[in-house]
Parts: sequence; C-alpha cells; structure tokens
Amino acid sequence: MAAGYALDTLLGDPRRWHPVAGYGRFAAAVERRMYRPTRRAGAAYTAVAVGAPLLAAAATSLLTRQHPAARVALVAGATWAVLGGRTLRTESKVMARALRHGDVPAARRRLNHLCGRDPAALDAPELARATVESVAENTSDAVVAPLFWGAVAGLPGLVGYRATNTLDAMVGHRSPRYERFGTASARLDDVLNFVPSRLTGLAAVAWAPAVKGDRARAWRVWRRDRADHPSPNAGQCEAAFAGALGVRLGGRNVYFGRSEVRPYLGDGPHPSPRQIKRAATLSRLVGHTAVVVLPALPVLAASTLHTILQLSRAFVRNVRR
Repeated sequence: MAAGYALDTLLGDPRRWHPVAGYGRFAAAVERRMYRPTRRAGAAYTAVAVGAPLLAAAATSLLTRQHPAARVALVAGATWAVLGGRTLRTESKVMARALRHGDVPAARRRLNHLCGRDPAALDAPELARATVESVAENTSDAVVAPLFWGAVAGLPGLVGYRATNTLDAMVGHRSPRYERFGTASARLDDVLNFVPSRLTGLAAVAWAPAVKGDRARAWRVWRRDRADHPSPNAGQCEAAFAGALGVRLGGRNVYFGRSEVRPYLGDGPHPSPRQIKRAATLSRLVGHTAVVVLPALPVLAASTLHTILQLSRAFVRNVRR
C-alpha cells in the first residue's frame, strides 16, 4: 500500500488503461440491462456491480496467498489505481492559478474535473469555494477511505471501496432517473465512508498549524458544524477544512437542473486562490498521515490481541496453580 501511495504521489493517475475507467464502462453496461426505477432494482444492481469486482479481488487475493511478490505487486498496483490524491491536488492548483490570473472562464471550464456543479453562473469566490469543498471531501473519498479499507481487507477492500465510490458518483446523486434506483449505491457509500471521513476530519484538525491555522479553532468549528451538512460524511471533512483554513464554506450550490442551499461551515471569509493552495497542502498532509497510520492498524490490532491472549493464558495457569 505504501508503494502504491508513492506511485500516486509521484505519477498521479495512470494516463492510459485506467482500471477505474474500465470499471465505469462495466457498471454502465450492467445498468443498461438492470435499470428499473425502483429501489429493489437499484439494490440488485449495486450487488452485481460491486460484488463482481469484489469477488474477483478476493479470488485473486487467495490465489496469491503463497506468492508474496505477486501479492505485493497486486496490492501496490491496486492502491495506485484507486487513489487520486495527486490528481486532486493538481486540479486544485490549476483552478487556483486560473483564478489568481483572473481567468474565470478557464476556471469554469476546469471545474468539472473536481465536482458536478454547474459553473456557468459562478464567479471567482464561488469557484474558489467549490474547489476547497471538493478538495476537502475528496481527501477522504480519494485518499483516506481507500487506504482505510485496504488496511482492513487488503486487495478486496481497495477494490470494493473504489467500486462503491465510483458507483455512487454514477447513480447515487439525486435526479429523476436515479432518485430510487441509486439509493442503495448512495447508502452503501455512506456506510463505507463513515469512519474514513471522521478520520479525515481529525487529521485536518491536527494539521491546522501546518497551514497557518489554529488547531483549537479548527476543533471548535469541526465539532460545531460537521453535522449541519446534508451528507453525513462530507460535512466532517468540509467543517474540519473550514476550521483549519479559517474560511467559510457552504451556501447555494447549483447543479445541472437543480440547486441546494446548504448551511455555512466555519466563521471566516470566503475562500480565495491562496486558500485553495493551503487546502491542497492540508490534503497532502492528511494523506501522508493516513498512509503511515492506517496500514499499521491491523498489525497493532493483531499484536494487541496476541498480547491479551498471552496474558489471559498466563492468568488461567496461575489460577489453576
């Protein structure tokens, strides 16, 4: 996993034959065959679209059990494929550069690389806000959550999480077509991101001083505002980033065909291009923390369990004596 993280940091997403893009085509083909405007059909679709790559990853993991070199190569390659940290930071820097130079049309054209909002009517401050919010949320979705599930379940965890998250992006949003069909995909994504989003928030709070923020303020904003967001997970990340950067996020979001008014997160001014750069730095630091801490958790848990068992056996022996 560390090797895959290093590849993502150095190279970014694979330029050709990206496995996630291939999975998207597979999921779209399955959708064409299984679509019905019902939750039951959506649940069956989610089971097939997530279950197929998950079972393939589990089978591959079993087949390479006695081949450590092959296992290392597979996990490193899968980690590289499912992570998106460098691409996220690169896209945010492109947005910051365009806004810093006053090129709002270029920033509008680039926004769809980060989120699904309609950029047509967005001015520079709103484009900056959309960028910071996307960096905050995707730090969990594209970095922390894949590493978390990779640490929990190895290759199947990496593949299963990315399949779920990709499916949520495809059918989990609110629209007439997916209002019922996409419910299962959206709920599964919420479940899988529950823990990683909170870990992302905690890490962002901890790293606030590294981006010239105040850790106490970040903690206060995170605790106060994280539940105000309509998403149970995105609010964790956005509130923590708002507090760490000293900016105010939230407001009216315009999507294609609909709009939402979200509560404000944080107390400061609207983000600027400078805050985008700080958000990218914070995202990088959170990712570095995740790749150091998360893969070690199973080892620490196994070691702790082993110690408890050894102490329990010693206690039983002493009692018998």
